[in-house]
Amino acid sequence: MEIKHNETERGGEFVIEENGNRAAEMTYTKAGENKISIDHTFVEHDFRGEGIAKDLVAAGINFARENNLKIIPLCPYAKTTIEKTPEFQDVLAD
Repeated sequence: MEIKHNETERGGEFVIEENGNRAAEMTYTKAGENKISIDHTFVEHDFRGEGIAKDLVAAGINFARENNLKIIPLCPYAKTTIEKTPEFQDVLAD
């Protein structure tokens, strides 16, 4: 499944679509010049248990690294995933 990134002036989202329907999403908001906050992660019921949510968080981590951003994980899923994955923790905001 392909992850698409849509960016707006105030934030953005990482989205996975299946047959033209949104299967999963992770949204973020810009928090100043060098931070983003992950606000929300959601996977449709039929796609749960496949690791899709973690793939979305990983896409957000890669985006942060590529753009020298730090992440504030407000979404409980993203927060737990980052805390449990040592290789993701370099992008955590202080």
